[in-house]
Amino acid sequence: MATEKLFLRGRSVGSAEPLLPRRDPKIVAARTIGATARAIERTRRRGAAEPEGPPTPAWRRLAEEAKACRRCPLHMSRTHVVFYRGGPAPSVVFVGEAPGREEDLSGRPFVGRAGKRLDEALGRLGLADGSYGIVNLVKCRPPENRFDRAAALACRSILDRQLELLAPERLVTLGAHALRLLDPDAPPIVQAAGTPRRLGARPLFPLLHPAAALHAPRYRARWEADVGRLAEWLRERPGETL
Repeated sequence: MATEKLFLRGRSVGSAEPLLPRRDPKIVAARTIGATARAIERTRRRGAAEPEGPPTPAWRRLAEEAKACRRCPLHMSRTHVVFYRGGPAPSVVFVGEAPGREEDLSGRPFVGRAGKRLDEALGRLGLADGSYGIVNLVKCRPPENRFDRAAALACRSILDRQLELLAPERLVTLGAHALRLLDPDAPPIVQAAGTPRRLGARPLFPLLHPAAALHAPRYRARWEADVGRLAEWLRERPGETL
């Protein structure tokens, strides 16, 4: 029987070989976009892992409340609410500003490049696992990672209840926005960083944001020096701090 010849892209192909039609680039692109959107939606529906922190009903209720929050427009673009990272009864809680891309994807604060810089500092401080916690003022990633003060104010009641339930002995703020929102009377961060303060009855230590040490060489030595001062401050008994 004569071999039927098929032609693909100007070349002769024997009938024993399967004919592979050209793929329309528009169709391929549409299918790729669709698959990506479906993967994102599956991630949204799964949600983040079980929240770290105190294994109490009040903490779990607060985590669920945060996950369902619609108080500001950031809920429309988030992948996960970024709630907490750390132990169930931390002696010190670090308060950051807002999550970035890696945090949005994982649902955990400070897991990107700035988080690695913070983890290096935690190692220098000698803090044992479970003895510290990390939160952000804003629980959802803002566009282009720009701090959203309105969103921070919308999240404030959740932050306050987190701190109430965690009951740390001390607080460490990371960056200008965290310091200013918690302590409106504080001086600018470049003046305040490295000097202990007091927030009501609770000792407070302001630090530059770890991202500053990554992106601004002029702040790297300052970051290292202030982390050294923080280590000394943490070795003091809470009653001895300012």
